[in-house]
Amino acid sequence: MSCSVRVEGLGFSKEEIEEAVKNRRLLSMEIELGRECNFRCPYCYVEDAKADSAELTAAEILDAIDQGHALGARRIILLGGEPMLHPALQETIRHITNLGMEVEIFTNGSNLTSEVAAFFFENSVKVVLKLNSFDPTVQIQLTGRNWAYDCIHTALKNLLEAGYPPAEKRIAASTIICRQNIGELAELWCWLRDRDIEPYFEMITPQGRSSRNQWLNPEPSEIEALFHTIARIDREKYDKTWEPQPPLVGNKCLRNQFTCLVDTHGNVMPCVGITIAAGNIRERSLQSILGESAMFDDLRHFKGRIKGPCAECVQATDCYGCRGAAYQLTGDYLASDPLCWHNKTHLDEIVRLPSPAGLFAPQRPPMLLVDTLVSVGDGQAVAETRVKSEWPFVDESGNLDSVAYLELLAQTEAVRFGFHRHGLGKPVSGLLLGARNLEIHATACVGDLLTLNVRQTAFFGEFSLLTGTITRGAELLATGEIKVWKNAPAED
Repeated sequence: MSCSVRVEGLGFSKEEIEEAVKNRRLLSMEIELGRECNFRCPYCYVEDAKADSAELTAAEILDAIDQGHALGARRIILLGGEPMLHPALQETIRHITNLGMEVEIFTNGSNLTSEVAAFFFENSVKVVLKLNSFDPTVQIQLTGRNWAYDCIHTALKNLLEAGYPPAEKRIAASTIICRQNIGELAELWCWLRDRDIEPYFEMITPQGRSSRNQWLNPEPSEIEALFHTIARIDREKYDKTWEPQPPLVGNKCLRNQFTCLVDTHGNVMPCVGITIAAGNIRERSLQSILGESAMFDDLRHFKGRIKGPCAECVQATDCYGCRGAAYQLTGDYLASDPLCWHNKTHLDEIVRLPSPAGLFAPQRPPMLLVDTLVSVGDGQAVAETRVKSEWPFVDESGNLDSVAYLELLAQTEAVRFGFHRHGLGKPVSGLLLGARNLEIHATACVGDLLTLNVRQTAFFGEFSLLTGTITRGAELLATGEIKVWKNAPAED
């Protein structure tokens, strides 16, 4: 399963992308038709690729496509699981083309008969076919199926016989870079170029199955050498010049400026690698979700917000590495990409969660009550702390005073915001302005381990409204809403 937006280039002009960023609109949208898959690729970003009863219906998929079209999307990218197994695939494709949009599908070639290939050709579907190796043994190892090699090459044969690839009707090969195939990838690149098949080679994102299959990973130096080797081949043999940068060979990933992913359960995320849902289309409109998401705003305006060594890179204006890899390895979608070879000597500068809250909070002991920032999301944070006897809010009996619950929630938000700005050289400060609907259900005591959760529900410039909960294990101790004011220097 791949995470490409377009196989060669972004596919849109700089002006079109800037306009999409400015108006919070889309140029493309990815949608998972379902999670069912008949391959068992060890590098798949999905841990358990199988269908379930909560997946979007065919009607809900079409509605999501309509919403994407209304927001300006000109291309729909169909993902899975394996989209060729979805019963409504052809109906979905017809719906997309009737709206005047392009269709791109990522497939392992299953069920791609000569009749289906002709249907794809007739509807100008861009087909991206899994192809990881010339060696049947390696291809089988990377798909978990003994029949995978024959399946893929039969699909390729059917596509070529259907008439692919003239300029307006393209096919491409989706290839992951791993230890098992890295030695043959330069040759495979040329084989594809010579047949006018677009090569899409990508580094593995460390999530799902790939996170527990470390035997797949080449050394960073090997990946860097491969990128530079293929860049030289493209320049000398095919008159194509590009700057090597991860995670895509001959390409760049800046798609978070103009696209989104709707997964098979309706969750709206930036891409398959950033597994944070900004909302669900079963509950809110796509326009509302994208327009109100702090995370999507961050990624659209990534310049000046990406942290660490990536922010200082000479390629920072048109590269941000792989945001999925950054999030999966650090817990921060704005962190530097730890898999980029430019960062191999700067890994100690990249902050990873969980981290001590004191790194990000404006408070200092004994007023600093939060111990650890555990995770961050879309305007949301989870932290932990253990109640201490030296806290100013603890009475002689070791019980926590009610005012401390508000302070804990406010400090969790302060830590979240400080983390968001950490490493940018932009100090922050803030004030708790008020609270309402505070409900205390039980009292915390010295020694209790508390989990603190805050979520931004609205923001107006420097003012934010948040809801928060405090729990002790499974027990809910307190809930409330707070209003805070945060002051930070303007963006660059």
